[in-house]
Amino acid sequence: MLKFIIFLFFSLSASVTSLTSQNMEKIESLLVILDTQTGKESVILKENRHFEAPNWSRDGKFLLINANGKLEKISPEGKKMGLLPTGIADKCNNDHGFSFDGKTLIISHNDPIAATGANSRIFKVPSEGGEPELVTTLFPSYWHGISPDGQTLVYCANRNESWDVYAISIHGGPETRLTDAPGLDDGPEYSYDGQWIYFNSHRTGRMHVYRMKPDGTKQEQLTFDAFDNWFPHPSPDNRTVAFISYLEDQKGQHPFGREVKLRLLDTQTKEIRDLTPVFYGGQGSFNVHSWSPDGKKLAFVKYTRFN
Repeated sequence: MLKFIIFLFFSLSASVTSLTSQNMEKIESLLVILDTQTGKESVILKENRHFEAPNWSRDGKFLLINANGKLEKISPEGKKMGLLPTGIADKCNNDHGFSFDGKTLIISHNDPIAATGANSRIFKVPSEGGEPELVTTLFPSYWHGISPDGQTLVYCANRNESWDVYAISIHGGPETRLTDAPGLDDGPEYSYDGQWIYFNSHRTGRMHVYRMKPDGTKQEQLTFDAFDNWFPHPSPDNRTVAFISYLEDQKGQHPFGREVKLRLLDTQTKEIRDLTPVFYGGQGSFNVHSWSPDGKKLAFVKYTRFN
């Protein structure tokens, strides 16, 4: 039972970047910029270390990745721009991102004050960095989305042995449960117009993309195929949603080191097309919002494994 609990913790959104299994092999990480219209991929950073989860800053001037619990700024050309300081939050996992106005950075930090094990809590800091301010007192809480007006956060949390989507004021306070279906609900993210929250759910026994109204009503399944579909990211024009698909059933997990690809859902027609060929990745590749401000490009990470 203990082994299962440990495995589940590291497989869910926001595992620490340096997993024990990864320390047994050498990983090459590639930070990729994808043109969603042409399919052209540009590798802007390639290093023999493990980094994860790129965000695009709202002004488009840099990308934010996490490695070893720290957040690093990378220019769109791949130049290292140093760390974004997060004070006492030095164990950041890969659930981080910016408010729509670009003024606030939301982070999930594996807070040793909270507890041992699955102890992620959500903090906010100024977008240029600073001392973090706690938002969620309860743990584990893994951030994924913020409302366009910057007032509400949505996140995945385990409460009473059930993983669901919750909402909370950016100033903290009581949280509101938005989903209560069996199985894991994860990856909630607001559309740019604030009309929908997109998320993924294992309620049918396979992981699929869903959406719901911000109050949790009108929950609607959007994918029905044989893939495991995770982490839907709505585009700036609200017309499409990008997500990552595992080729094989992962039993409700999203592990590192699997065959995956990025795909694009048309929100009107519900048609889906591939954005990338199959690549080696999974956990850390596409966990957080990574659209460019103009909605033409996506950032993601793929990996190479070698002894």
